[in-house]
Amino acid sequence: MLNIPETYEQSRSQFCDHFNHLKTRWPAARLASQAIPNEPDLTIDWISADALQNREKLFVLTTGEHGIEGYVGSAMLELFLNEYAPRLDPNTTGILFVHAINPWGMKYWKRCNPNNVDLNRNFITDADFAPYANSNPDYPRLASFLSPQKALGAIALEKARFFARTLENLVRFGPRRTREAALTGQYIQPQGIYFGGQSLQAETKVLMDLYQSAFYGYAKIIHLDMHTGYGPRYQMTLVNSPLEKMNAAETTLKYGTPRVAAANPDEFYTMQGDMLDWEYNLVKTESPSTHFFAATCEFGTFGDSLLAGARSLRITIFKNQLNQFGAHRTAVDWVEPEYRELYRPSETAWFEKARLDACQAFEGVLKAEGYF
Repeated sequence: MLNIPETYEQSRSQFCDHFNHLKTRWPAARLASQAIPNEPDLTIDWISADALQNREKLFVLTTGEHGIEGYVGSAMLELFLNEYAPRLDPNTTGILFVHAINPWGMKYWKRCNPNNVDLNRNFITDADFAPYANSNPDYPRLASFLSPQKALGAIALEKARFFARTLENLVRFGPRRTREAALTGQYIQPQGIYFGGQSLQAETKVLMDLYQSAFYGYAKIIHLDMHTGYGPRYQMTLVNSPLEKMNAAETTLKYGTPRVAAANPDEFYTMQGDMLDWEYNLVKTESPSTHFFAATCEFGTFGDSLLAGARSLRITIFKNQLNQFGAHRTAVDWVEPEYRELYRPSETAWFEKARLDACQAFEGVLKAEGYF
């Protein structure tokens, strides 16, 4: 059974409790924390340790980049720490475990940070956001649909309005353009969905500095990042960066993960300012001889049908309206549980299948790469 936390505080305590045990195997292990601005009780926490003898391999596991997704991520991190970390060789393998990249979002059950920024659209390599203002040309055309700048009304009326507008836009733009406009990331409407920001966020800077320091000197680095929401309800998808040289079939053959997709419009969706893409560029620039593989473990919730996609988009739009402009009481009562269900399903059977899929990924990737 997975140990699934109910609060950010419980999750953080659960993570920090592993430090002393890890320190018995990596004596120089370090537990560090960085509070986010104006929130001293909300911290990004990580446990790191270098290999004791030779920097052959580094394993990185991260959670909570989209805060609310940190609850499932925490359960998977706990699973790894209990069952797989003891199998790593401290002499040749370093570790970096990060709990709650976005602690504010996790604490308050939101996907964004306090500035409404989607942190996985904020990792801009040169920190120059100006060129990104026009990088999602369909977003302005769909902005009144995707990010209404008004309070959410009575839920029955809003659902009917969403249905009508969805049909209208699917006819006008098609499913692919509508999906890409919504999910790619946008840098022009601070109160809109999937806002990538107009400057590097504090959380982003912490992770950039952390990766630059941790990656130094390793011949091989594997990074798995935990997310929820996308894909079939009962099947984890291993999502490769578009900068990864292996295609989906090659990844499946090597790691034994049955469902693999690349972050492009044909297999997944395009993302700008993606954290893993930034890491690929970092390694290419600073350590081109390092073997690097990073992927997202995406645990699907609503499903991958057209109707499931519409359901996911509907609650994303409604929740953003509620966050930014408020909502009618009937809307609040419907939106909050629906939004949690998107990122932290309530079904026990879902978690059991997610655990099996996570085990398959941990075992397959790390065994193939020589960590076990």
